[in-house]
Amino acid sequence: FCRVDPYGFERPEDFDYASYEAFFSRYLVVLTRRAIKWSKLLKGKNSIQKSLKVKRYIRKGIPNEHRALVWMIVSGAQTNMEQNPGYYHRLLEGEKNAKLLEAIKTDMNRTFPDNVKFRKTADPCLQHTLYNVLVAYGHHNKAVGYCQGMNFIAGYLILITKNEEESFWLLDALIGRILP
Repeated sequence: FCRVDPYGFERPEDFDYASYEAFFSRYLVVLTRRAIKWSKLLKGKNSIQKSLKVKRYIRKGIPNEHRALVWMIVSGAQTNMEQNPGYYHRLLEGEKNAKLLEAIKTDMNRTFPDNVKFRKTADPCLQHTLYNVLVAYGHHNKAVGYCQGMNFIAGYLILITKNEEESFWLLDALIGRILP
């Protein structure tokens, strides 16, 4: 196994690769079965009808390959993004609040220091993507702006979606509708 997990986090020196392999070899059967069920449920479409079946599937876990899409749909972020084309980019191109930018810059190097994808030496370095998402969100929701800890939420969303704009809309769904 690699010293870095699929999301870019370094495993600790004392990581027990043998136990991990023993567990994962058994669990892979379960993950494969779930992935097949999710693929049948989605059938290449970008919509999910709410049902007890979908709720049960979500509670058991969304496979990595479907997680970003399911989060976007279930949270309402996909609908908001589709109803506001170009909005995210307009936020980035607009006038900036200097205090907001300074607060965000302060936390950039503190975000996932054990993740190789957020290091300045990474190619590409996700710090720029994270910065954009947080700046756009801070200008989108001026009442909240930027709060310490949002960098970790946004960073995680970026790791899952691998998409800057989707991460912005998911952050908006979480902070604006799901978590307040």
